[in-house]
Amino acid sequence: MTSQPSKRVAVIGGGISGLAAAYRLRELRPDVAVTLFEAGDRLGGVLDSVARDGYLFERSADGFITAVPWGVNFCKRVGLEDELMSTDESRRQAFVVCRGRLEPVPEGFIIMAPRKIGSVLTSRILSPWGKFRLGWEFFVPPRRDESDESVGDFVTRRLGREAYERLVQPLIGGIYTADPMQLSLAATMPQFVRMERDHGGLIRGAKRRKPEGGGKPQENSGGARYSMFAAPRRGFGSLVDAVRQRLPADTPRLNCAVKRLERVGEQGAWRVVLERGGAPELFDRVIVAAPAPSAAPLFDVVCPPLASNLAAIEYAGTAVVSVCYQRAQIRHALDGFGFVSPFIEKRAIIAGSFLSQKYAGRAPEGRVLIRAFVGGAKRPDLLTRSDAELVALVHGELADLLTITGEPEGSLVSRWERRMPQYHVGHLARVKVIEDQASALAGLALAGNAYRGVGVPYCIHSGEMAAEKIVKDL
Repeated sequence: MTSQPSKRVAVIGGGISGLAAAYRLRELRPDVAVTLFEAGDRLGGVLDSVARDGYLFERSADGFITAVPWGVNFCKRVGLEDELMSTDESRRQAFVVCRGRLEPVPEGFIIMAPRKIGSVLTSRILSPWGKFRLGWEFFVPPRRDESDESVGDFVTRRLGREAYERLVQPLIGGIYTADPMQLSLAATMPQFVRMERDHGGLIRGAKRRKPEGGGKPQENSGGARYSMFAAPRRGFGSLVDAVRQRLPADTPRLNCAVKRLERVGEQGAWRVVLERGGAPELFDRVIVAAPAPSAAPLFDVVCPPLASNLAAIEYAGTAVVSVCYQRAQIRHALDGFGFVSPFIEKRAIIAGSFLSQKYAGRAPEGRVLIRAFVGGAKRPDLLTRSDAELVALVHGELADLLTITGEPEGSLVSRWERRMPQYHVGHLARVKVIEDQASALAGLALAGNAYRGVGVPYCIHSGEMAAEKIVKDL
């Protein structure tokens, strides 16, 4: 009597979503043979850490939120629980550039919800009229139209133009590297839709604010232990390494781009055709965890409408410019985690992170590591500049804002072309169509940040949900 051959599942895309999917498949069905196809020469996607001269550079994310449980729980399961560390609570504030100076974001101002009106009224960020208009939000009636609305239109309607331009736009822009006038509120910040619907406005709703992601607090979120943000002590590269070490050695295939997918029969089987030749391979199920622009061509033959909808999701690119200084070069107290810069300030830097002040072990004693984000949806032209030009540009703006003397003693530029999906108005409707089209193809699941959430925990959750769907279908 011969034994049945193992089921085979292909995961396409070796970023954190694909890694989470592959790991979850192994957790749930260790008998299943998982093959992870990655087009590049390393796993992790944008997640990568570089240790050099005593500094620990993060090439993209430097931490993740803990108000949703998926990031902390994943780190625990791959053996990094003891490696997680919190931000330095003594510096838990952020700044916004205002007329060429760094001003603290008003205490209790949560992205667009003014929880403590007093702190807004005493802030130097808004003019007297801007403060009056923001306070008038209490009397602005809720919108009855349930159609999708942009973040910019929502905030301008409720808080006024000045609060949008000076506070909300830079805070949102720092998260999504996007233009909030095009971003869908329902897709990016649904909690504020609920605030208006359930409480009539943001001032009322802020006092009853629920955790990130909506719903009730999660017992396993780790929020109490790790505060609002956490990061692996040895950087996100250690998270990628931990997952890789727990997968069978033959699971990942690097430098192995997939050209297209083909259906085999009606039972959910798939044929994976590679870019660089070689015999096509058969799999019982497939998870596509590649970014939407890379995922779209895979379906050109098997489902052109799905390919078209995936290709329609817009993406922005950014460069992360990390610069190193001696602490004595910087006059600013660096008594916060970083800053954001409004469009109206006409600066190249979208946001800056004082990484060595935020997390321990990122710079040698007496040194400072600062990361700046440039480009995004509003300034894609900046990504055409050379690394040296970007470092000089960022240093010039940091020197002006933080009163820095001399030149940086080190730098690292990380470029991410078309890596941040833009959840424009109508995004959720498009995603619903994509999900319906994917569901009609037996044995297929999609994962990644293109659909229902950006950020490390949401990517992990997306990958795990795709794996669980596939396991139920096996």
